[in-house]
Amino acid sequence: MIHAEPHPLAGKTVTLNDNAKDPVRGIVMPGEQFRIEDYWDRLMGKSWGVCDGNPAALQYALRAGMTGLPVDDEVVYGKIGAFGHLVHVSELGEVA
Repeated sequence: MIHAEPHPLAGKTVTLNDNAKDPVRGIVMPGEQFRIEDYWDRLMGKSWGVCDGNPAALQYALRAGMTGLPVDDEVVYGKIGAFGHLVHVSELGEVA
């Protein structure tokens, strides 16, 4: 089911909390500034889990598998620097 409303922090930058882990690339890590665009399913019209070949979705799947992140659709898309990433809402910290 696609989220009916935008994420409450859409358009804001947050600091990722201690739940953020990226054992492969070391990019999505605690303390990083993450600029939230919105829930992934609202942006793409479908779950991240069925976005075959999408680099951000593939990277999230890898991170989730290696670190135990949830594989539900409580996932937002945003940017760290110039690059887009998927982050679970449990990784979001305070507004920067």
